[in-house]
Formats: sequence, C-alpha cells, structure tokens
Amino acid sequence: MTEKYVTITINGKEVKAKADATILETADAIGVRIPRLCHHPKLPNIAACRVCIVEVEGMRVYPPSCCTPVAEGMKISTHSPGVMEARRDIVELILDNHPKDCQICERANSCDLQDLSQTLGIREFLFEGARKSFPEDRSSPSVVRDQDKCILCGKCVRVCAEIQGVNALSYINRGFRTTVGPAYDMPAAESVCINCGQCTLFCPTAALAEKDDTGRVWEALKDPKKTVVVQIAPAVRVAVGEGFDMEPGTNTTGKIVTALRLLGVETVFDTQFSADLTIMEEGHELIKRLSGKGKLPMFTSCSPGWIKFCEIFHPEFLENVSTCKSPQQMMGALIKTYWAEKKGIAPENIFSVSIMPCTAKKFEAARPEMNASGRQDVDVVLTTRELIRMIRQAGIRFGELEDGVFDDALGESTGAAPIFGATGGVMEAALRTAYEVVTGKELKDVNFTAVRGFDGIKEAEVDLAGTKLRCAVAYGLANVHKLLTEIKEGKRQYHFVEIMTCPGGCLGGGGQPHPKGLVDPMDRSWYEKRAKGLYGIDEEKKYRKSHENPQIKQIYAEFLKEPLGHQSHKLLHTSYAARAPKGIPAPVKETVSI
Repeated sequence: MTEKYVTITINGKEVKAKADATILETADAIGVRIPRLCHHPKLPNIAACRVCIVEVEGMRVYPPSCCTPVAEGMKISTHSPGVMEARRDIVELILDNHPKDCQICERANSCDLQDLSQTLGIREFLFEGARKSFPEDRSSPSVVRDQDKCILCGKCVRVCAEIQGVNALSYINRGFRTTVGPAYDMPAAESVCINCGQCTLFCPTAALAEKDDTGRVWEALKDPKKTVVVQIAPAVRVAVGEGFDMEPGTNTTGKIVTALRLLGVETVFDTQFSADLTIMEEGHELIKRLSGKGKLPMFTSCSPGWIKFCEIFHPEFLENVSTCKSPQQMMGALIKTYWAEKKGIAPENIFSVSIMPCTAKKFEAARPEMNASGRQDVDVVLTTRELIRMIRQAGIRFGELEDGVFDDALGESTGAAPIFGATGGVMEAALRTAYEVVTGKELKDVNFTAVRGFDGIKEAEVDLAGTKLRCAVAYGLANVHKLLTEIKEGKRQYHFVEIMTCPGGCLGGGGQPHPKGLVDPMDRSWYEKRAKGLYGIDEEKKYRKSHENPQIKQIYAEFLKEPLGHQSHKLLHTSYAARAPKGIPAPVKETVSI
C-alpha cells in the first residue's frame, strides 16, 4: 500500500509529511523539537498539558500539536512570539501550583518540568493563591506517591493501562482537587498495583518515585555488629554508568564492585551466580514437566511484578508458574545459610542488600515466603537509581575507578547469566542447559537469536532430542494478558514461556536511571544499547552455559547435592496463591513493542 503524503510548511520550511501524522510527529521527523510534558510516542495522546501548542495559519486558537493531524497546505509556526508567550504562561501556572523544593527533590537535574522551565527561560514565580495539598502515600514497599508534585499529565495512568494492562491508576475528583491514584483513592498497598515502577520512569516529576531505602543501608554500614553483603543484578551493570554521563550499555561491573567497597561493603557477590543457579533448577524443572510431572506450559518466575499480576488477574495459571525463586531470592537464601555457615557468621548479623533494576524487587524481598533462612533473606533492595545516589553522596568519582572483582563462593557466572537482563534472556539461558541435559550432546551454537529482540511477543521452536519444544517470550503485562487469554482459549500452545514485566525486560526496569535530556523512557535505541552491553558480557565469558559454572558445581557438591533435591526445594523454591477473586478486568490490547 502506497504511503500518502501532504505538503505543509513548518517555520517557513516546506516539508512532505505523512498524511496520517500529527504536527508533533512531523516536527520531530525534521528535527524540530516542540516542548511537551504529557506526550509519549507509545501512549495515546490526550493533550493534557497543552505545552506542545503551535500556531497554525487560519486557526483561531493554538492547537496541541500532539493531537492535531497535518493537512495539505497547512502553515505552522512552532515558536512564534504568541506561542512562546502562551507556552510560558502554561508552564508558569503549573510551576506556581508545584512545591518549591527543587534543591532537595530526588528528581533534581532529571526532572522534565525543571528542564522545560529552563528551556523556556522562566526565572520567577508569578502567581499567588491556594495550592493543592495531599498526604503522601507511602504504603507500598516499592513506590511513593506524592500528589503535590503531580502535574496531571496522565503518563502514569496510560502506561499502567496501555503497557502494563493493570489499570491501577486513574484520575480522581474534579477541578482543583483532581489527583491521580488507585481506585477509591485507596492506599497503593491495598490496590491492584503490581509494584513494577514503570510509572516512576514515565512520571516527568517526582510525583511517583521509588521508596528510598539508602538510609537503612547507611545505618547498617555504620553498625559494627552487622556484616553487610551486597549482590548486583545483571541489568544494573549496563545502566549505572548513565548516572555518571557514560554511554548506555557501558559495562561497569568492576567499577560497581570497587565503589561498593569504598562505601564500606565487606562482601560483594554477583546475582549472575544465582541466575546460573536458577537455570539449573528451572531447566531441570522444565525437563521434569515435559516428562508429564507438572503442568505445561511452564512460565518463568524471575519477575516479581509478573508473579503478583498472575496472582491477581490470572490465578488459574499459578500451577503453571515455575516454583523457582528469582535469582535475588536464591542468593539471599544462600547468603544467610551456605555462606554464613562457611564464614561462621550468625545469620542475624548479616545485612543482605541487593542492587536491582526493579522496584518490584522491594516488594518481593518483603514477601513472607522469602524467609528460607528463618528470617527475611534479603533485608534491603536498592534500585539502580538509589545506588547512583549513594555513590554520589560518598563523593566517589565513579568513572575513574579501577575494576574490582567479586568475592568467591557466590561470585562467578557464565555468559548465560547476564542475558537474564534482556527480554528472551532467561529463555535462551534455560535452552542452553536444557538442550545439553536432554540430548547429552554439546551445543555448538549457544545463541538462540529467535528469542531475542524487542517484539512484544516472540515465538520459537527448538528440537530437544526429537521433542519440538514450543517457546514464547513476552514483556509488558498488556502483552502478557493477551498471550494468556489466547493460551486459555486454545489459540496458542507452548511448552515454555518467559514473561518479563517491564518493556525490554529488566534492562527497562522501573528502577533504572531516568533518561536525560527529555529522552523518552521507552526509546528503543536506549534499550538496544543496554541489551548490547549484556550480550557483550555473555560473549566475553569463558563459560556460556550455566551448568559449566565451577562454583555452581561446587555448591551442589558441598551443599545442595542435586537440582530439585530436598535442600534445593527448601531454599530455592516456593509457591504462590491467588490474591483476588477471578474476573478483575484487564483490557485486551494490541501487542506493544518498543
């Protein structure tokens, strides 16, 4: 089908524009940046902020460019004196109903509203009068909601509905009392919120932010009775550098280890070790289910947002979910059992911290099931953003650090582990091990490229010694809802399904750095760079299959004995239960890709 074009004029320049495009899209295509706050290319346009207004010859008012389609002969000015004045007025009105605490706000220097105010040259507050005042919602273990900082752009509402299919947020009240929150303005902890934190990535201010637990870690580091042990997730190492002006995808693993030691951390382990361990357990569980001992398809269980989503919206699939804990929780259990015993340290004196790209990991660590050591296995979860803040607070020049190395026992990993951070990575890692366990043959090409990439739902078929293993990979829970519905209706049949809550997998987690310079949080090039960094780590590893990891072999020989054995089940496996009655509506959406 031939693409139709129209001829329009933007700022005196004649351009060809797609006939179905908006003014904003056309301006972006030719390198003209129209300011915006509520717009996102992956979300429906609602023209809530009106910051993107332009002047169109013949129109009586300034239309919002995000919702106004182009038309033949249209003459547009994006920065006329009248538009500039009106745009400043709009932003000034937003600012004058906004807290004046930029110097102490966690989004200072990464705030879209702050950036826009600077861009427009706003230097004073012009309006006085009543200001909104709402109590903070700190009920969630993952996300804090501060409606005094909300500018009603609606991005959080739309990402929760369109990308995640959860619909935990909506507009509440009317007029001056309008706010955004869960149904009936209930506390977030009592709502259907799955703690994924995508709202914190899309929020242009600090109305939604991760719950800051850095203070608890600082206190533990000062406590002479506590042995602080930290683990680092795969996706963190290709994102922390962004907080120090490095290119997305830069592998900063060694620098993170050194920075943590400078902060006072005594022992640093790699969550990639327990990612390899997860594959040993999950791979053998898949093989067991394929032999008729368990429900198929088997769903991965590493993503805590997906687990809560399943518990609330699709409890009929809970028996399909792998019983394996996530790598974070496996590591937490081993630190306070296996490692504590080796070192002769009382588990109650260990303060276990994980650095994760994910706000839902805070919720996961607090789940009552996650106490295999007899106490909470992971004491505190910090997001990538929180780690960046701690490094800055300590005055550490991150970019100049030498590379450190992880501690022994729980610090070695194979190439299968870092790819856990990208969509399709858990699937690929599991296939590398499952293939060799089932066939008894060496896998020559370990790259299962069919499950890579950023399509919202991907499918692949793998031959395991004559068994055609049908696989699917999905990210973004709106995609997952569509996939599960079609599986339930018999339209799709699989043996193994990888599900990740966040767009692109963990590399797009809700706790990752906010892109600077008004870059969209779901900019595909941003994710591609992080993914490239993870696959680069994979390719550089001596061993690229989880079962080849020498430390994995050692822990089974010394402690766990065998995959799916008694000790493994006690420490590394769990079960989940429905959290809500069946029938809570989640919309069927078109597949969303980055």
